[in-house]
This record gives sequence, C-alpha cells and structure tokens, in this order.
Amino acid sequence: MGRGRGRRGAARDKAVQGTNDSSIVSKFSTAALGYIQDSFLQYFTSKRCRRAPLIHRGYYVRARAVDHCVQEFLLLSQGYSRRQIISFGAGFDSLYFRLKDMGLLNRTVVYEVDFPSVANRKAALIKGIKDLATVVGGVGERESGAMSFAGEDYKLLGVDLSELSELEQALKEAGLDPEVPTMLLAEVVLTYMEISRSDALIQWAAQHFPCAQFVLYEQMHPEDPFGQIMQQHFSRLNSVLHALAQYPDCEAQRRRFLQAGWAKCSVIDMNEFYAGFIPEDERQRVQALEPFDEYEEWHLKCSHYFILAASKGEELAWMPVFSRMLAFSADDPPRITGSISASVCTIDSEIAGLKLYGHRSVLIKPHVILITGGFGEQDGRHCRLRDLHVLIRHKDNWRAGSVRLENPGNTWSGRLFHTVTCVSGSQALVVGGRMSPTNVALGMLWLRFPESMTASDPDCVVVELVNPQPAEDLSSPRWRHTTTEVTCQADCVFFLGQKYLFIYGGRSSVQPVLGDWYFLHLEELSCRRIAIRGQVPEARHSHSACSWDGGALIAGGLGAAEQPLNTVLFLRPAGSGFQWQGVETCPPLIPRYSHTAHVHDGKLLLVGGVWLHSASVPGVTVIDLMTGISLEYQIDTVSLEWPLMLHNHSSIFLPDEKELLLIGGGGNCFSFGTHLNPQPVCLGLSNILTSQ
Repeated sequence: MGRGRGRRGAARDKAVQGTNDSSIVSKFSTAALGYIQDSFLQYFTSKRCRRAPLIHRGYYVRARAVDHCVQEFLLLSQGYSRRQIISFGAGFDSLYFRLKDMGLLNRTVVYEVDFPSVANRKAALIKGIKDLATVVGGVGERESGAMSFAGEDYKLLGVDLSELSELEQALKEAGLDPEVPTMLLAEVVLTYMEISRSDALIQWAAQHFPCAQFVLYEQMHPEDPFGQIMQQHFSRLNSVLHALAQYPDCEAQRRRFLQAGWAKCSVIDMNEFYAGFIPEDERQRVQALEPFDEYEEWHLKCSHYFILAASKGEELAWMPVFSRMLAFSADDPPRITGSISASVCTIDSEIAGLKLYGHRSVLIKPHVILITGGFGEQDGRHCRLRDLHVLIRHKDNWRAGSVRLENPGNTWSGRLFHTVTCVSGSQALVVGGRMSPTNVALGMLWLRFPESMTASDPDCVVVELVNPQPAEDLSSPRWRHTTTEVTCQADCVFFLGQKYLFIYGGRSSVQPVLGDWYFLHLEELSCRRIAIRGQVPEARHSHSACSWDGGALIAGGLGAAEQPLNTVLFLRPAGSGFQWQGVETCPPLIPRYSHTAHVHDGKLLLVGGVWLHSASVPGVTVIDLMTGISLEYQIDTVSLEWPLMLHNHSSIFLPDEKELLLIGGGGNCFSFGTHLNPQPVCLGLSNILTSQ
C-alpha cells in the first residue's frame, strides 16, 4: 500500500486485489472448456468453478487480443539481443509460463508487478509447485526490497503502481534496461487507479523508454445502459473505474496516449478484434465448444472493452498490428434526426412477471395485450416464466391482469424466443421457442381466449391451451425465428387469396442459423409448397418480420458469422407465389438484430435491438417504404430512473394513439449482473409519423 493512502485507500486496494482471484477462476474455466490452451492456470487457482459460456467467450477474446499484441512484439523485435516485457497488475496471470513453454522468450526478460501481498502469494506458489519452478529454471531467491521472486528471465515485484518513484526504483534494482525494446502490458489495471496517477504512469513510460510498445485492455462507454450496469457493479465491489469519465471511448484513449508522448496509437473494440483478427475457422471452433444463446450480451460486452497499442521508436512504430488495426473500421455512426421521449407506463396495479426478456407480447384485442413466456423475475428469483399475463387499457391507464390456464393436460412449459400470432378474435398460435439451448423440442400450441373482452372485464382472463396435430414437414424445432401472416395471390385457384403463416429463419440445437421457411396453412394447420422466386437471402435469426401488402418485410438479424445484417427484404406476393425483393434504404441501414418492428402507413419502424456501433444504442428507425429514406431517432430516457435496455424486449404499436408500448427487455450483463427493465415504457410517435 502506498504511503498516506489511509484506511479507505487500503480497502480499495484489497477490493482491487480481489478482482485477481475472481479473474483467475474464470480464466481457468475458459481453459478447461478448450477455449484457450493453458496448462499453467490450474496451479494458480484453488477454486474450481465452471463459468457460463458468456464468461468463457469474454475471457477468450481478451486472451486472444493480448496474445496477438505480445506475439507481434516478439516477432518484430526478434533481431535484438535483448528484449523486455513489463506486466503491470499481473496478478496470477500465466503469460510468462505460457510464452516460456512455447519457446518464445529467447533473450527476453519478463517483469511482473503487483501489490506486495499478491506478488508474495504468487512467489510462494511458484516455489512450492515443481512444474512452475521447472519452467522458471529453479525456485529462485527472495531478494531485498520489492523483489518477491527472481529468476534468470523472470522478475516478480511487489509494488503499488500508484507510487511511481517506488516503481521506477524497483524496476531499476531488478535490472530493467530502458534502452532495450520493451513491451508494457496493462490488462484492466490502470482504470482502478486515480486518473492523475495512471496518466503519470503512461507519460513516464513514454519518457523512460525510447523504443517501446504499451498495450492496454480496459472498459469503455460508461454512458449507455450496459455501461451504467458495468459501473454499478464495480462500484459495489469498491473497485471504481476511474478512467471511464475522462476517457469514455476509443478516440479519447487514443488522444490520451498521443498527448502523453507516444508516437503511434491504435484502438479497437473487441467486436472489431473478434471479427477482424480471429480466423473464421477458429471462430467456428469456439462457437461450437458449448451451447450458446446470449448473442446480445456477448456483442454488448465486446463493445465495452477495447485493446490499445501505442508505440514509440522507429523499430516498433510500424509493426503490423498497427497498420491492420488502422485498416479495420466499424460501421459509420448513425445520423440522428431527432429524439423520442420515453415515459414509464402507468399501471394501476403491481404484477409480478413483467420484468422479463425473451418473451412475446401480442395485441389480442384493440386494448388487450397478452404476454407469454420469457425469462424473468418471479417470487424473488430469476427463472423461466410459466405464467401468462394481460395488460388491459382503460382510458389513459393500463390495468395488469393474470391469466388462468385451462386444460391441465397441456402445459405452457416456460418457453423463450418463441412467436405468437393472433389469427382471429379468439385464438393465437404459438410456434417454437426453447427452454434451454439444448432443449428445444417445442412445437405449436393454440391459445384460445374469449371472443369478447373489454376494459371492464375482470382482472383474470381464462386462456385454454390446445395442442394441435403436428404440421407436416415442419420438422425443425427452432427459436429466434419469425412468423408472419401472408396472403397468397398465385394463379392457381387452390392457393388464391388464402392466408398462411410464413415461418422463417431462426436457429436450432443443431444449426446455429437457419435459412429455410415454411408456409403454414392456418385453417388446416398443414405446410404447403409455394414457389418463391428471386435470390435466396442469407440465413439469419433474431431478425424482425411484419405483414405488409399481403407479404412480409424482413429486417436485419444475425447471420452465420454471428455478425448483424443490414438488409431489408420484402417477400412480395407474385403471380406464381412470392418473390424475394430487396428494399434499398438511404442511408443504408446500420446492421442490427434483436429489435422489434411494426408497419404503419407505409413506414417500417425498427425499435431497439443491438448494433456493433457502440457510440450509441439503437433507438427507433423509421423507413419510408415508398422512397427508402431512413431516419434515426434516439430515445430520450431522461424521465426514467433506470437504464432502458431494448434488446430481447417486445413492443406493441397502438395505431390510433400512435404510441409504442415497450415491454420487458434486458439480459445478463456479462459478469456484472442481470438487468431487467422494471416497468413498461411508452413512446409517443405522433410527431415523427406525421413529420415525414
């Protein structure tokens, strides 16, 4: 602990040190599942706990990004007689042991720096474990001062990074040579320091080393909903992320290093790194390691972490990592036309089950909304929701009601990512969904409710569950798909004017993305073969679909490479069946998925979702289907007391009021906790729908 830091500073230091223990457990779990190859992590953790797939992916891409930069440095500097790597806040990381075992540390000395208590614990492990001591080349000797362990090419120092003079002295005593090509590495370390101290460290490094590379991996974007949850998490742990306020994005971090004296600096987020630097076959290997269905949270996590590489000295200024990073660019930022005010929807009674995601909402009467399935909060715990709920509008307020399910022989099963289509005034059809990524054998289900239902009805609505006979040829259980009502105008009298449910895309437990479709005859509940001309679109899931002019509008989605799509497609009724037709938008649609969509008066509304342009979150996109003009509107959430996460949500468009009712939404925010929007939100759209 540094001098004069006091009890509060000591508590913060202890909390920061605790992040090492949690991190090493996650790293070991990631290696145990085969994401990374690291046989040394087992020696640094006494706790064995299998983490969630989302955590594994997060630590995998972090490891790949850091390893990429380290190996580029070693490759470029291989002609030098001596090299150095300094790892700040190294904790129990196994970088030295992996590199040494791979034979990559020829003529290279690794210096690891952390709090004295952490360094002493690590030194004791190395001395007490034969496999570790063998890699180092002996058990080493404890030196005086800050040295906790000293090997020929490995120095472990116990120093508080905030005390710059002590750090410089300790490195000097350990044999560091400023004239030797040096890499400085800081993985989620500097942000825990007060900004003045971390800035001083960056500037000191630029002044101290004439030929060096500084690699930084940290968080960013504190301003959006995910960023707010992230900050709250670290604040609860007494590990405040100091750098976020002053350096909130990639550009701010780049300027930070350039102003500190570094000659070159490039920064990209983890979405860009994953797509641009990891080969396709490796991505496919990782994506197949274990069942995964948290795409939104994965992309949001990656948009909130960056890898930075700064350099000085001609020898390192043009290393390939910089030119490649500079060549890779993200989507163009959205051009915002205006904003839409969000207000909490007034509900005159409290009801459990409206804090949820992965559910569906459907307007079964002009002012009655049925909410089905999903994952959310019930009885103080998070679980799959088996209860159905209704919202009934009365004047300006909504009344929440419950649903009593009839026909005990059939169960709702608590499915997620299904679809619900209201096909008449008394019934809706449920298609697909999953209970878990490996349990998806969920077929169709009829929901039957009273023909007449008004705002004066009682709070409990009776819904009968009916299992229909399985539809022919509908042999692929799926979720994250869409179902859209279309009308066939084929020349054949047998098809003419008949209504079908167009089931499109999604994913299954076998196929990570589906590109097939079915026409389900709603009366006979059987599949029909109807011709579709035109180029077959790219397979997708988590897209949107709306009925329009007898056909279906398909927008966005996530493709086979787990990258968002920006296409808008129209399944247009044609003389011999249907035809795929692209809808050109100006400007081009930003790639997007996990949104909802509605059509009103020739305009397509895309609501929320996830895109990889992390400088803002998706609001409402309005596309004029006649002209193709696309306008972006931000959602102004100043009146809300909590972050509004609009992915895995549902939305209901009320045409008479020109309002959007947003229900649910949110998910697991990496290791930072689960956020569920606590109440429905209302968006008034009358201004934007009449101003175009």
